Formats: sequence, structure tokens, C-alpha cells
Amino acid sequence: MAVDPEQARDVARWRTSERARLRAERQALSVSDRAAVGAAVSRHLRELLLTRFDGAQGKVISAYWPIKGEPDLRPLMADLHAARVTIALPLVEHKAAPLVFRRWTPDTIMVRGDWNIPVPPPEADALTPDITLAPLVGWDSAGFRLGYGGGYFDRTLAALRPRPFTIGIGFHSACLTTIFPQPHDIPLDVILTQEGAQVLRQTP
Repeated sequence: MAVDPEQARDVARWRTSERARLRAERQALSVSDRAAVGAAVSRHLRELLLTRFDGAQGKVISAYWPIKGEPDLRPLMADLHAARVTIALPLVEHKAAPLVFRRWTPDTIMVRGDWNIPVPPPEADALTPDITLAPLVGWDSAGFRLGYGGGYFDRTLAALRPRPFTIGIGFHSACLTTIFPQPHDIPLDVILTQEGAQVLRQTP
């Protein structure tokens, strides 16, 4: 699909501005308010996994290590591990390449990865996720995600076969009328906030 360069630059500038605004709003929340959001999202996610995937036992879920005020799902990650769900975390092993997913357990000794984010060590098993959680900076009602701008998540979804079921995790207040999707943007299957599922696309 052809892309108008001027329009693409306008969208990129707008996204940079919106990222800054939404992240500032998120960071301005109190620790207790952010904890309440994380707990509410975890409840909704647990329910979604139970109703749609029978609890996801035997499946691989790619979660994330929270940074920059993102909803903290680590207690749920530990609970899912105890329920025989395999948990993986994404990491950048090569710049401008798809993410790699390595196994995580509550006993994993983490190392510092790209952007100084804690990640599993290189000797942890590399896995292919059945279900992927994607933290959102912003989102729209068509299921498109505004991320941090590196393009890693879209690049990874485009490369994975079969494509995992994708669940965007974010704040309800981060809803945008549109993110002005570009050809490389891939819509998610579900957008989940502290208010529950806001987008539930029909997928095979």
C-alpha cells in the first residue's frame, strides 16, 4: 500500500505528541490509583482467559514487565504460572528485528535488557506465544494500539505464524478517536482496560 510521505510525517509527529501527553497523564496518577488499575485489569484478564481459553492451561502467554506506570500484572503472572500456564516475556535481541520470547517463572533471575527492562536470561527457553499481552500507551475503538514508537510489536506480529491471540492492556482514559493507522499497524483482538473489554474483534 502506497504511503504519502507528508501524511506519514504528520501522523508520526501527532503520535509523538500523544505519547508524551498520555504518558504524562499516566505518570501523574498516584501509586495507589495505578495499583487499583492493575488489580482491575488482572481480574478482567483472568475472566477473559477463563471464558475464552478455559484458563489457558497448557498455553504459552507472553506477558510484560511493567515500566513507566503500566498496569502491573505480575501477581497474575505468578498465579497463572501456578495454574500450569507457561509465561514468557518479550525481549529485543536484535535491533529492528522481531521480538524474542523467553520463558519466565517466579524464580527466574532476571537480567537487564533493552531500555534497561528486566528480562529472562539468554539461557531461558525461547517460546512461541499462543496469547500475547501488549501494553498500550493509547488505543482506539478499531483495536489499534499506540505503543512507544519502536515498531517492535507490529513487526513481531507480522512475523509470527500462526499469529497469537493479541490482548492490548491499557488505561481506560487512553482511548483515542483514532491512532490514524498506517499500513504497518496491526489491530489487536481485544483491548482490555480497568473497565473491562473495550474492543473484542471477531477472529477465527
